[in-house]
Amino acid sequence: MSAPNKKPSWKSIWTRSASFNPPSCPTGPVRRRLAGMPRDVDERKKRKALRKLRKAAMLAEQGLGPPLSEWEKQFLEEVEERIEKFGSAFHDLDKGASDEALSALQHVKLREIDKKARGKGKSGFSNKGGFKRKSSPRVRQIDDDLEPSAPEPTPTKPKLVKASDLELPPKTPISVQAKPKKPPRLRVIKGGADET
Repeated sequence: MSAPNKKPSWKSIWTRSASFNPPSCPTGPVRRRLAGMPRDVDERKKRKALRKLRKAAMLAEQGLGPPLSEWEKQFLEEVEERIEKFGSAFHDLDKGASDEALSALQHVKLREIDKKARGKGKSGFSNKGGFKRKSSPRVRQIDDDLEPSAPEPTPTKPKLVKASDLELPPKTPISVQAKPKKPPRLRVIKGGADET
């Protein structure tokens, strides 16, 4: 006999169905991720990431470059803590390889912090004059085509006028307006009703 208030498992629900086809059991890193187990991270990559983190923090303390922001200091501390505790600083496998200790974006940010700590600044695409225009662009100015207009007259206050002083066009009487010009005509349209 089953225990009261016990929820049926997914397996018992599937076996009761007419066509029993249980889902295949995931294997490898997907299975470990579903089970909540830590991944197998390459020890060399883990040590390398920790070494880079500590090196960047040490260079920042020496003060060769501009000081790190609070966010960058917190980033270095938290990533180091996660690598030491879990072996990896990220959980979502879409963000990096399963054997890496840092995700792709964490690698990029660590490189930027390292360059900032060394005093080299950010790298990126710099315009070295290869795409620089030699002359000013040929742009038509709209204001050049406009003629100077006369100064606008200063607005004056409206004057109050009595309604009796207003001149209105004469109105035609209603009896003349409603009077038809011709007498009405009655027209019979054939085919409107059946003739019996």
